[in-house]
Amino acid sequence: MFAFMMITKALSDENRVRALLALNGQELCVCQIIELLGLAPSTVSKHMSILANARLVESRQQGRWRYYRLAGDGALPEVREAIEWTIRALSNTSRIQQDAEHIHEILKLDPEVLCKVHSRT
Repeated sequence: MFAFMMITKALSDENRVRALLALNGQELCVCQIIELLGLAPSTVSKHMSILANARLVESRQQGRWRYYRLAGDGALPEVREAIEWTIRALSNTSRIQQDAEHIHEILKLDPEVLCKVHSRT
């Protein structure tokens, strides 16, 4: 029951869902997620913390930067099902397709420059 409540809380916010879907098939630096969502770094960090607490995403630290990816094969079945359902339900919506195009452009930017810009805000 606890896992279900954490997952539903995490998926109850549009920005968290957008961040989750942006990670489909790739790992992103928190600065890239900040750029995508257009939110303050502290707000994005809070959103990512909620997703991580629900075990929907995993993270790793590399130097000063934190990278996120979708939960892997070792995730709880409920987590895997929630991720798969979210992807199926929303991947073809115009907002998520726009985000995918935006991420494609963000990935062309030098991550060092992008992260320096967002670490000053």
